[in-house]
Amino acid sequence: MTRNRTGDATVASPATRPAGGNYRWTICALLFFATTVNYLDRQVLSLLAPSLSKEFGWSNTDYANIAAAFQFMYAIALLFAGRIVDRLGTKTAYLLAIVVWSGGAVAHAYSLELGAGVKALLGLAVPASVVGFIVARTILAIGEAGNFPAAIRATAEYFPKSERSFATGIFNSGANIGAILAPLTVPILAAIWGWQAAFIWIGAIGFLWVVFWVFLFDEPARQRRLSSAELAYIRSDDGGTAPVAATGPAPGWRTLLGLRQTWAFVVGKFLTDGVWWFFLFWLPKYLTDKYGMATSDLVLPLAVLYSMTMVGSIGGGALPSRFMRAGSAPYDSRMKAMLMIAFFPLAVLLAQPLGHLGFWVPVILIGIGASAHQAWSCNLLTITSDLFPRHCVASVVGIGGLAGGIGGVLVTKIGGRLFDYYGAQGQIQTGYMIMFAFCALAYLLAWGIMKALVPTQATARLPEELAHA
Repeated sequence: MTRNRTGDATVASPATRPAGGNYRWTICALLFFATTVNYLDRQVLSLLAPSLSKEFGWSNTDYANIAAAFQFMYAIALLFAGRIVDRLGTKTAYLLAIVVWSGGAVAHAYSLELGAGVKALLGLAVPASVVGFIVARTILAIGEAGNFPAAIRATAEYFPKSERSFATGIFNSGANIGAILAPLTVPILAAIWGWQAAFIWIGAIGFLWVVFWVFLFDEPARQRRLSSAELAYIRSDDGGTAPVAATGPAPGWRTLLGLRQTWAFVVGKFLTDGVWWFFLFWLPKYLTDKYGMATSDLVLPLAVLYSMTMVGSIGGGALPSRFMRAGSAPYDSRMKAMLMIAFFPLAVLLAQPLGHLGFWVPVILIGIGASAHQAWSCNLLTITSDLFPRHCVASVVGIGGLAGGIGGVLVTKIGGRLFDYYGAQGQIQTGYMIMFAFCALAYLLAWGIMKALVPTQATARLPEELAHA
């Protein structure tokens, strides 16, 4: 442990201390694969949306309602998922989450039957296909909400602060791998066995992960595969301005919502999560609307774009450690990194003006923005473990996740309305230009508000019951 010029506790460079083992990276690998499965499951619908829209006669608003149903339920479930993770513990909560979301992923294959049953039961005037997919997306959302609160808590348990954003960047890159694998596999599965088979086969992968999780994960203090030297290394920087207690009852939402650092995280999630949701749900339709690309044509462009985002996730996670080695506190280091990252999404402003040069131009420019989002996201998520004790990290992530989900719902719904409005006038590209402008500017706006709420780590005060838990 060292002290910087302001007297704040900082961490020594990982290179100066032997870790005494590397089992923590096995845990990181488990989190990586879980996140990969998470994004594989949620990506299937967006890839099949052009063909499903034709088959069932969906409008852009219908598709937006299905996508928004997932985002809305995901947001609500995140709030409770964080509390559940903190109460049940990482192992049990993560196991429960992936079983539920894998079941929900498979349920998409039976959306017509689900929709017909629910429609008859409630007397709805909505098409059965829309109702059925909303039900399946709801189940998927409830389970998937547990992924990030559990993964962030696991990272806080198994990694010192100096490595957390890098570990988060690695497991968060699973989202990009999932997004890469989805266009490489889903269209093939759908072409050979039909769209229902695509949902079933992709959804079933999660049940395989459960086996490895049960046998390989345990709380660090009870983990037999973790050496005492590595455990000591993990706990080596638990001091400083934001103590990270390993145990203790999770504080109530009222306590957490009374803290400026909670609201800084909430603002960051609310303003920027919707950007990723927009890219995830609308990019295939954008390429179809503007360039007339079929589902099979989307494979290579999407694979390239999400390969770029993987670089951003891992690189962005490693960036703050440079500032920590120079003496900055963890939160201050991450905020410096996030300011640098926030300028890269401005490239998305050029996607529409230069789109006439061919589809690869917007793909690359949007890829830069999406890559920057992942770099931003892994640092934003890790901020919670810089500013809060371990036993309430998942709860804070859940609160921020709710805000991010609401932001995502708004972006999705506004996008659907804009595209239908301008599409009816033959000017759908204007709608995309408006949405791209928001995607480009959201990060600088979010950073400015976060910085105003919590200027430095030294100003992030905790109440007595949390500071000494």
